[in-house]
Amino acid sequence: MIITVKSKLKTEFIDITSQVGQAVSCSGVSNGLCMVYVPHTTAAVTINENADPTVKSDILNVLNNIIPWNADYKHLEGNSPAHIKSSLIGASELIAVENNKLILGTWQGIFFCEFDGPRTRKVHISFINGAINE
Repeated sequence: MIITVKSKLKTEFIDITSQVGQAVSCSGVSNGLCMVYVPHTTAAVTINENADPTVKSDILNVLNNIIPWNADYKHLEGNSPAHIKSSLIGASELIAVENNKLILGTWQGIFFCEFDGPRTRKVHISFINGAINE
């Protein structure tokens, strides 16, 4: 399953929890695992707090401060900071599914991380069907 994400800014976190949850609902997987994978070298996916929007802005502020856009990068496209951020955050997340629902903590959400926007991106969602032992 593939969902499309459209970013509006150069760097931003976009909450895709509801889209991933909808994919789980449509998947027919009652118990198992959901893998969320971003096939882009200048984007990523992460799980973090989605109740307070200042968390995602704090994370982006720190990433942008420790990996500045203006430095002595050699990459000709000029987007080395986006590649570095993508490598640090990561391209995939694995989430448990139980009773056809994502198992996330009370404050957790799934975020698509744009580091070289604005762009239209793809997020792949795959499932492993199977029982979860308690």
